[in-house]
Amino acid sequence: MPLGESMISTVKSNKSIMLDKSKRFRKTLGGYNKHRKVEYSFPEATPEYLLEIKNKLKKENQMIWLKTTVTFIIVLGGLLLYFLAK
Repeated sequence: MPLGESMISTVKSNKSIMLDKSKRFRKTLGGYNKHRKVEYSFPEATPEYLLEIKNKLKKENQMIWLKTTVTFIIVLGGLLLYFLAK
């Protein structure tokens, strides 16, 4: 099925006004140089530090699990009371 005349002209005009998106970001304030090496300064990962991180994550996960369980029990208890009171 051939495209209508207005469809063809719309496609042509859209192609002519489309911008090269790579040119938009070349002159940004931060700049971008693909040959520049990114440097990070991470602290030294000692066994004590890794153990501290491990214990911290365990404690956080226990707190999340506890909060989830308590919330579930409260909601379940509320639903039970609601249905038993009917």
